[in-house]
Amino acid sequence: SPSHDIPDEGADTTLRRAICGVFGDAQKSTAGHRKCVISLRKIQEACCYEPVNYKRGKQAGDFEETDFNGEVVRIILRILAVKKSEAVGDRTVRFLGTYLNVASQKDNELLDQEDPEQTALPETPTSRLTTQILSTLLPLLQVKDKTIRFRATQITSHIINSLDSLDDSLFHQLRLNLLKRIHDKEAPVRLQAVYGLGRLAAEVEDDEQNEDSDSDNEVGQGVLVKLLDVLQNDPSAEVRRNLLLNLPLTKEVLPYLLERARDLDGATRRALYARLLPALGDFRHLSLTHREKLLRWGLRDRDENVRKATARLFRERWIEDCAALPAEQAEDGEAQPATNNQAADPSLDALLELLERIDIVNSGADGGIAQLAMKEFWEGRPDYVDYVSFPDTFWDDLSPELAFVARTFNDFCRSSGKEDGYAGPRALDVMVEEKLPEVTRFGYLLEHELNRLVETIRAAASGEDEDAEEDSAQREFVVEQMLYMALTFDYSDEVGRRKMFGLMREALALPELPEESTRLVVEVLRLVCGESARGEVEFCSVVLEAVAEVHDTIMGDLDEDDTSMTEDSFHSATSHFDGEEGDEAAHGKKSKKRNAKADGAESEVSEEDKAIRSIMVNMKCLHIAQCMLQNVACDLEENIHLVTMLNNLVVPAVRSQEAPIRERGLVCLGLCCLLGKNLAEENLTLFLHCFTKGHPALQSIALQIIADILITHPSLLAVPEQAADVDATSATAAPENALIRPILKAFSRSLKSSDATVQATGANALAKTMLSQLITDTDLLKQLVVAYFDPDTAANFHLRQSLSYFLPVYCHSRAENAARLVGVACPVLAKLATLREAFLDEVADTEEEEGGMVKLNAIGNMLLDWTDPRKIVGFAEAAGASSGKAEGTHYLFAETVLERLVTSQVSKDEKKVLFSLLGRLHLPAEGCDEETLKTVLELLAEAVDTKVASDATSKNVLSKLQTQMLKMMHDAMTLERGGGGAEETIMETTEMPDDTVMPETPATRAGATEMELEESFDEDAGLDDEDAEVMQLRTEMRDTTLGFDGTTIGLDGLPEAEATRVQLAEGDTELLESSIVEEYTEM
Repeated sequence: SPSHDIPDEGADTTLRRAICGVFGDAQKSTAGHRKCVISLRKIQEACCYEPVNYKRGKQAGDFEETDFNGEVVRIILRILAVKKSEAVGDRTVRFLGTYLNVASQKDNELLDQEDPEQTALPETPTSRLTTQILSTLLPLLQVKDKTIRFRATQITSHIINSLDSLDDSLFHQLRLNLLKRIHDKEAPVRLQAVYGLGRLAAEVEDDEQNEDSDSDNEVGQGVLVKLLDVLQNDPSAEVRRNLLLNLPLTKEVLPYLLERARDLDGATRRALYARLLPALGDFRHLSLTHREKLLRWGLRDRDENVRKATARLFRERWIEDCAALPAEQAEDGEAQPATNNQAADPSLDALLELLERIDIVNSGADGGIAQLAMKEFWEGRPDYVDYVSFPDTFWDDLSPELAFVARTFNDFCRSSGKEDGYAGPRALDVMVEEKLPEVTRFGYLLEHELNRLVETIRAAASGEDEDAEEDSAQREFVVEQMLYMALTFDYSDEVGRRKMFGLMREALALPELPEESTRLVVEVLRLVCGESARGEVEFCSVVLEAVAEVHDTIMGDLDEDDTSMTEDSFHSATSHFDGEEGDEAAHGKKSKKRNAKADGAESEVSEEDKAIRSIMVNMKCLHIAQCMLQNVACDLEENIHLVTMLNNLVVPAVRSQEAPIRERGLVCLGLCCLLGKNLAEENLTLFLHCFTKGHPALQSIALQIIADILITHPSLLAVPEQAADVDATSATAAPENALIRPILKAFSRSLKSSDATVQATGANALAKTMLSQLITDTDLLKQLVVAYFDPDTAANFHLRQSLSYFLPVYCHSRAENAARLVGVACPVLAKLATLREAFLDEVADTEEEEGGMVKLNAIGNMLLDWTDPRKIVGFAEAAGASSGKAEGTHYLFAETVLERLVTSQVSKDEKKVLFSLLGRLHLPAEGCDEETLKTVLELLAEAVDTKVASDATSKNVLSKLQTQMLKMMHDAMTLERGGGGAEETIMETTEMPDDTVMPETPATRAGATEMELEESFDEDAGLDDEDAEVMQLRTEMRDTTLGFDGTTIGLDGLPEAEATRVQLAEGDTELLESSIVEEYTEM
């Protein structure tokens, strides 16, 4: 071994032994660091200061400060070689930082006693020691050895964070050297570098504002900017997390810190919610956008720990900020009073302010983030659940926040309990009955709020009040929350039920009622009418009466406006005849022309207003009808009310020339078709026509309707009975349903659409029908897979999200589905290989970065995973069965890949992927029939003959697969002949007829051990000379014993003398090869 020259470290002294003893104790445990600091400080004072006791004088040989500093530096140099995994190195570094901090404080105290008025930074023994240590470490920050580089950076950063002040010249050198380390190739080195620079960032920014740019400063400029770039782009999650927790909390840095809520690493996201945001102070200093995004990202995070941390932040920190400091004081910037980490008493005002701070009107809609936040709030704060109450004064002047508190409290109490984690003292179902008003009382409160809503909407329409529009939005939100509460009530009380029935009937007839409120009113009315068939009929009749009343109300207002307009025009025309007769004669013609123009203009305005009113009334009526159809499940033809609505409202709307009316009418017609099979069959061609000729919005609606109809009425795609009877008695091809071809064509066109919405809707609809086994067309499946990987769909997130769920579920749900994907796997790879080549050429021309398309190898891995028979539902139950239906998917995959390699011209990249797939197929024993085995063996033989494998790795894949298939075929033949265990197999193989010749194949290398086979099939193994290998295999054949044990070829456990040796001559090779081919082709 090479020898290294160890530099002379001087003679061993009592000082060295004392200091080494202290550091030796310090590296054992951090618990004794305080004691070690005191011991080392005594040694430093003995070396650096005059002794207090002059009788004893200096001890330890009268050592000087330079001796002490030199010994400490010598020990630090020994630490540099300690690997990162050794804990003793971290303990020693921690002890060093603690000691320098304590020693510098002691030195400053001694100097303050001597000169209390000194303001400049003093030079002390500890400061000189620190300077010497850092000066020694600075050149080592750039050495080649990563361990030394890591320890040097770690010690430097730890010292920077341990001390309160540093020398100016040393400060700049540290800054420049650490900035170079933030781009180190080793993540631990970068971690320590940013740890040190995080402390310097704020000071550097303040200092650089007053500095001139010279060569050094140009390198060190923008430390904070560079750290922010590392925070956004460093590949190491630990580095990003360290920066997140150590950067200064300034106005400029805060947005970059909050971005980490979308970090790829779950621990980093959790650190933001659990450590940074609680330490940030009052959340009200954040903007509304930041508050809403932080809540939405955190509560919907895929990591449960992040969700818990966000919920804890909302219900423990943010509510305490509102409870401890009123909003007025927070806006004035007053300091928040200390609460001694104790939760404030429950306060309704604090809760209302918290909801106001997250913009409850916008975030509190159905499915909004405010609902999820309040659900977590009620679960984690049982004190608030017990505290909140709803007396009569609560409902007098409902604000959006009050209404949302009541709605979320009601939902929580009716849907949660002890099993959901609630730990309150009282039962929730009892509490909600005690605190909330009964149904009758609630009906009167809701009626009052509905009246207020209508008044504000009318005031906003008149334009007299500027704030009326905002007020109407708030009133609408309040009404919606109360209607959501009404959906959870029990209407067994007849008095309350009648009150709510009459109120909903009247509310539905209000033309001013907004669409969302209308939908909720219809749902409440359906609940009040009851779930029986009689209640459904009553519900339909009431809704249609409301539709007629709305139509008459709006059109009646229009007729009144026409009448008043006519009267006004008549009076204005006759008012001109009040002048003298001479004037009438002189201006007669001009007056007639002027009046004619005025009448024409008024008639145009009247016609335009009438057309707008007509669109409004049709849209309103159609919306009510749509809501009704979404809440019924009866047969359309048996309900006279629905038939009347279909003929008088829906059909004219579909035939309308106005696009909005036609679209909504089409939706209503589709809902009607779900209730009647005959109607669906009659109008399916209409929806196909709408998709073919319509604009993108109409195409999306048509696709959704077609998919829903097919799922609801699957018999529409069945083969006609007459055609089936004809086919049963004839030998012609099976007849096809006339609807199948246009439906498949429509779905195919949707996947090729240039509109992203149509494309996503078509993929979603097609996925539903395929999961329902209504459509099994392999061409459409191929289009779906290609669309999933196509770079042109990279921006269509809806499409990608739908297919990322559909494709694995589709394949793993049924073996037949996986087999269909296997059938299109090779064409998909060929198509995607072509697309990738074109994409790479385009990227090269535009000089853009690659990343818009997945690599072919990754695509192959996903196809392999989707068709893995072990993941198919029912694989475990069918593992012992002989059917092999679920197990045979990868056998089909092997057959498809081999056929592609043998019969087609394949590019180099695609061929590499195909061979990679062949080497990783799961081919269980007895997983397919003999016919499939025979086909795969024939294709393997053809692949070997045509030499499709051009490199050593591909040849090894083919050889390994051929060996495996031959063994399976041998086992199948043995079972077919009635073979039993290993002994019977041995007897059969040893008592062979004289004219039987065993072929020389990799499967019959009887002496080849399993280890040798694995080595020969290793992908990294190389074949220098193919002929030489063949000769070696032949040589092994001559010297081995023939037999089969089930896994490897050989006679395990039998004495050599009991085995039958078959000696093969050199000239028997051609005979062996032809014999094996004939034997397996005649099976």
